[in-house]
Amino acid sequence: MQDSQETHIPNHLEEIVAAVSIRPGKNIEVKLPQTVLFQPPREKLHLCEEKAKSYSSRHEYKQAIQELVRCVALTRICYGDCHWKLAEAYVNLAQGYLQLKGLSLQAKQHAEKAKEILSNSIVPPYNDNTDVFRCSVELFHTMGRALLSLQKFKEAAENLKKAERLSKELLQCGRIEKEEWVELQAQIKVSFAQMYQGQKKSKAALPHYQEALEYMETSKGQKSLECVPVLRELAGVEQALKRHDAAINHFLQAHLILLSSEPSEEEAALSAHRVAHAALASGRPEHHDVAEQYFQESLASLKEAEGTGRAKFLSIQDEYCHFLQVTGQEERATSILSKSLEAKVGVFGDLSPEVAETYRLLSEADLAQGNHSGAHKKLNKLSWRKVMVACSGTVARGWSQVVGQSRDVDKDREPTALGNSECLQIQTLLYGPQDKRTLSTQQALDVLSKAPEMAVKLRPAPKARPAFCTGAAQHPTAPGKARPHAAD
Repeated sequence: MQDSQETHIPNHLEEIVAAVSIRPGKNIEVKLPQTVLFQPPREKLHLCEEKAKSYSSRHEYKQAIQELVRCVALTRICYGDCHWKLAEAYVNLAQGYLQLKGLSLQAKQHAEKAKEILSNSIVPPYNDNTDVFRCSVELFHTMGRALLSLQKFKEAAENLKKAERLSKELLQCGRIEKEEWVELQAQIKVSFAQMYQGQKKSKAALPHYQEALEYMETSKGQKSLECVPVLRELAGVEQALKRHDAAINHFLQAHLILLSSEPSEEEAALSAHRVAHAALASGRPEHHDVAEQYFQESLASLKEAEGTGRAKFLSIQDEYCHFLQVTGQEERATSILSKSLEAKVGVFGDLSPEVAETYRLLSEADLAQGNHSGAHKKLNKLSWRKVMVACSGTVARGWSQVVGQSRDVDKDREPTALGNSECLQIQTLLYGPQDKRTLSTQQALDVLSKAPEMAVKLRPAPKARPAFCTGAAQHPTAPGKARPHAAD
């Protein structure tokens, strides 16, 4: 994972150069007002900090990072190379790379730079260094989260413990208010929970998530949007521990909080889908009504969507069909799947895994209803589609090169002469004989070939035999050779 992070370093350096360079954007006039040109550095620093917050709230992460880089440069100008304010600017930049871009290695590097600066800032007397210690809490927490993302769990735990211990000491000494401490505790507890969850220790993660939620509700309120991600992560841990009732309740609580903030149709749909998915995952009949209700709510929100929303609608619709099959509503599920084929071809393409999966589900429905011929036909399409996803373009180009004329790829999609065994052979060559798709298709075709109605259809037709004739064969005789006898 660290190697993948290192590939981003050149881009990271380019962003810093671009950020500190004085180059006007497309929408900014070249001639800036004198009030901007001669603005004191500290005013510019305050302006950059406000811009960074604004860009971040609007999810314009590239611009936010650029403003944070400018903050580092301006802070150095205003306070020098050894001031705790410069360390704070590096911590903010590290948080930006971690939260906004997910670049953990860069965040770790900036946090290390901040730690170096802070170590030179803490000098006797220590009575007036509250801001330095507060900055240290943020530093240790940010470093811990960066190391957590790099899966260095032991080092992450050490930094998170330092942040927790130092924040508690600041509270006991009266250096920070209780409200600020509670807010810090909520963030630190979430990081601890994520650390344990990253190690697949759900039991250890659960109490930390519960404490984080309590602190979050105390500091932000029970209806705060900031509680939503904590509730969702807590629900995920409850699911991992097979505590499905609690998981559904947490997802439902997060959904209700989200709806109170007037979200977009897509956000509301995905939130409702989480509730439905949790209810379906429980496998309990008492949760079927909840799953039905929130599947319907999710699909209704996305029904008129376009683009990516349309793709999500079809994906959720497939999961809803699976729910219908589980609850014994096979005919309804089959009807929805059949009607969705045309839309899936339009959104994903004719030769796509989504369309192939729909054919597989429809073939299972046909097989369950005893329609062996329909199941065999759909499996034939499925098997050929899997091959043609990789091969259709190559076949078309090869045809053009060999015969000198273009060939419509659509002609390669539904072969009528290609038998199932031949499809399976190509599938074996493409995916390998032990691939689950190959084995699944082989098993289905073996079952179908044993059905009486398919045995008749798949039986090879007898070769035409020449009519028996007792007379001499009517072969022309070469000059100089005797006529052969009929018995020969």
